Amino acid sequence: MRNSQNLNCAETMLIPTILCGGAGSRLWPLSRDEYPKQLLPLAGEETMLQGTIRRLEGFACPDVILSPSPIVVCNEDHRFVVAQQLQEAGSAGASIILEPQGRNTAPALTVAALSAAENGGDSLLLVMPADHLVKNREAFHQAVERGIAPALSGAVVTFGIVPDWPETGYGYIQADQDSPFAEETFPILRFVEKPDFTTAESYLSTGDYCWNSGMFLVRAETWLKTMEQLQPSMLAACRAAFFRGRRDLDFHRLDSESFSECPADSIDYAVMENLRALADPSIRGVMVALDAGWSDVGAWDAVWRISEKDEEGNAASGDVLLENSQDSLVISTSRLVSCVGIDLLAVIETPDAVLVADMDKVQDVKKIVASLKAKERREGTAHRKVFRPWGWYDSLAQGDGVQVNRMLVNPGAMTSLQVHRHRSEHWIVVRGIAAVTLGRETVLLTENQFTFIPAGEKHRVENPGQAPLEIIEVQFGSCLDEDDIVRLEDRYGRISINRGSACFSCSAS
Repeated sequence: MRNSQNLNCAETMLIPTILCGGAGSRLWPLSRDEYPKQLLPLAGEETMLQGTIRRLEGFACPDVILSPSPIVVCNEDHRFVVAQQLQEAGSAGASIILEPQGRNTAPALTVAALSAAENGGDSLLLVMPADHLVKNREAFHQAVERGIAPALSGAVVTFGIVPDWPETGYGYIQADQDSPFAEETFPILRFVEKPDFTTAESYLSTGDYCWNSGMFLVRAETWLKTMEQLQPSMLAACRAAFFRGRRDLDFHRLDSESFSECPADSIDYAVMENLRALADPSIRGVMVALDAGWSDVGAWDAVWRISEKDEEGNAASGDVLLENSQDSLVISTSRLVSCVGIDLLAVIETPDAVLVADMDKVQDVKKIVASLKAKERREGTAHRKVFRPWGWYDSLAQGDGVQVNRMLVNPGAMTSLQVHRHRSEHWIVVRGIAAVTLGRETVLLTENQFTFIPAGEKHRVENPGQAPLEIIEVQFGSCLDEDDIVRLEDRYGRISINRGSACFSCSAS
């Protein structure tokens, strides 16, 4: 990778552009709205987002300079976790654009293109969903390099996955194999929806079809020109949302009212399927064939396929015991899970929910999530363990007028200065050092020390130490949710966002 300091005006910047939206409902109960699959380590020790941001490490091409500052578009509720994971992955300088609500991939790419254009210079955007896996990084780099020339000439380049089997869960791309631009680079004839099994088999037999990966390579200028012709109302709404937005700490927050008026659509439906209708012949669809161990990790059968397996074909993670079981996926996150005589099952355990599903029916897990949401069950959207910019809390027990939480405050972090009107709290330090502000006084507490916070008293806790601070919090009162929270000060800029509300245990952001 060349240093950005050597950039000259004749060279094009290649900007990794990460689309970090989506809920991953088919991977419930691990993936939930408030902590979706792209933020989880489903394919190793790194999270899916971190694996995506590292995918271009070692990439070098004489035609472009790889930008050290990726663009990441994510939901505003995930902003602090996304920023932390990017920092851990060595991308602390990323430009993070916050969506106030999801509008699918076409608007997300459009605001990323506006950001790139605002910074000036000629930019290529390499668009990658944050929840995909690519095992062969070198093969991916070669495919990207093959796509650079057509993208620079004005094409919208997509990457088609060389299929291994007649998958019915993916869309397909038909390429013009008779008129290649270059090695494994072809004009696009058409996009087709998810086929039935017989149709998928016929696609494989022709050799003309690839899976639709949802990854793209396009000049920012080309994308904005294309949107102007195909989706002018979407482009206008994105422009308004971007330029009426504001800086918030290290984030660019889109204007909520403007973005809410933006039509919601995918890149494929909004643009790729309509490129042939354009009058401009320089803008065309091009597919680069990619054979690099790709997976969209869309459901539990996909997780099973990419996982290491034992001699019986089982993939297990966590505290798991298997007896006389075959070809199954078993994940435990908090307790012992034992399985006897199972075959082709997905068994997923979390502290507050357990899923048992036939591997052939895992696409229907999203129906369970829909049912939970219809019943307004918290398990449909949130984990028991909830992450905050200062750390996390885990709700250990709840009862009538009482709640017990385990809190972890990161070194150097602090909660909001806040007040509760209808509840009191007891804090017990389990490990670390706590600087507790209570009214006008601040005291230091260490392991096995405690304090009492009466209702109506201003308070906060800070971790001044070098190690994590762990606290057991016991709440008593008639209201234990966010209706009883008033934020007075907050270093993370959340007062205006949440109308003055904040709390360790029930804040919405």
